[in-house]
Amino acid sequence: MTTAVKRNRNLYRQMLTIAIPIMIQNGITEFVNMLDNIMVGHIGTDPMSGVSIITNLMFVSELTLFGALSGIGIFTAQFFGKKDHEGIRYTFRLMLIVSLAVSVIAFLVLFFAQTPLIGLYLHEDGGIGNMAATMQYAKQYLSIVLIGLFPFAVSQSYGMLLKSTGDTVIPMISGVVAVGVNLLGNYILIYGKWGAPALGVAGAAIATVLSRFVEMAVIVIYTHLHTDKYPFMKKVYSKLYVPRSLIINCAKKGTPLMLNEMLWAASVAALTQSYSVRGLSVVAGFNITMAFSNIVNVVFVAMGIAIGIIIGQKLGEGETETVREDAKRLILFGVALSFIALAVEIAISGIFPQIYNTSDEIRKMATGMIQIFALSIPFHAYATGAYFTLRSGGKTIITFLFDSVFAWVISIPLAFVLSRFTNMPILPLYFWVRMTEGIKCLLGWILLKKGSWVNDLTKYEAKN
Repeated sequence: MTTAVKRNRNLYRQMLTIAIPIMIQNGITEFVNMLDNIMVGHIGTDPMSGVSIITNLMFVSELTLFGALSGIGIFTAQFFGKKDHEGIRYTFRLMLIVSLAVSVIAFLVLFFAQTPLIGLYLHEDGGIGNMAATMQYAKQYLSIVLIGLFPFAVSQSYGMLLKSTGDTVIPMISGVVAVGVNLLGNYILIYGKWGAPALGVAGAAIATVLSRFVEMAVIVIYTHLHTDKYPFMKKVYSKLYVPRSLIINCAKKGTPLMLNEMLWAASVAALTQSYSVRGLSVVAGFNITMAFSNIVNVVFVAMGIAIGIIIGQKLGEGETETVREDAKRLILFGVALSFIALAVEIAISGIFPQIYNTSDEIRKMATGMIQIFALSIPFHAYATGAYFTLRSGGKTIITFLFDSVFAWVISIPLAFVLSRFTNMPILPLYFWVRMTEGIKCLLGWILLKKGSWVNDLTKYEAKN
């Protein structure tokens, strides 16, 4: 075995070692979300549509939080590469402060603007679906799940810290425990099992909130009981000081990333809203599509996160000579795996919608949309790998343009025009919007080839 082949195998092994626990954690989370979806869907199409709308709105706040933490996580990964424990403490404190601030803002926006936001998704559809009932179910679900924003913020801060240092197992375990609580809670509270009242949509929301608190408890307690494993957690709360220069650097690099995630999540909500112009049946069909497709998407997001961690640590260690080739190999490895996911999704596309208690029309629509999503997976795999690579070197303004600005300039206008100014059926409309990922891949290839993302971000000035 040549040195180059051995090095490549070690690189792929390192990537999978980091990515697989993330896949398991996020995969189980999405699987339970899918089961939630199915359980609520068994109550009826209106409850399923109401919960789906809130899921779209909550997704914006969750990705905004992820973006805020990811910007700081770039610095954490590079500090870990340099074995700078004090630098890691600084970034963790900043993570907590920022995550709680984002959660407060999200709570206020969703609480006070819930009626107009939900109303954006409600359109008549030839008698399919009841808009008043859907609004009621959506509000009922939202009023409870908002409480879960705060424990979610804390657990995500701890999770981002550990993932940035290469430990993805503990966040996985806390996530697995949480989804177990969520699944059991759903079974008991939605349908009224084991003597509990049948709470329907409210039961699903209560189970979700309980799972958030359990996830927070597991990851926080474990981390602080194992400071020998995580020495940077020693005396992390002894003070809240973060060097001003580091805050400024994190703000410069992290703000575009936070805005990117927020606007990208908002773009998903905006695209869904454009699809919803075709009626409530499309909201239900798209909900079924994403419940399944999100599980497949977990694989490529996890691999992208792993690429970002590996490349970030190599940049922190000063390996600027080989890092470009390593990034290229890791991204192409992800694309190769994407064809397996494509085949699996096509094979199951006609089976999965049959699980739902809804109309044949909605099931048929969901099958077609799942197949279209599957065809776009290789493009999505490359674009995701390129995004996390560019981000690892601190090129967050470029990633902002590459990711969310692309969606708002290309994808959303296309969906808006096709949905409002043509009679194009939903399936070809969805196809053309998904295929814009091909343009994004070309842009990603150009940006990676330029190599301007190869940067060391770990310099800061501490207070004397």
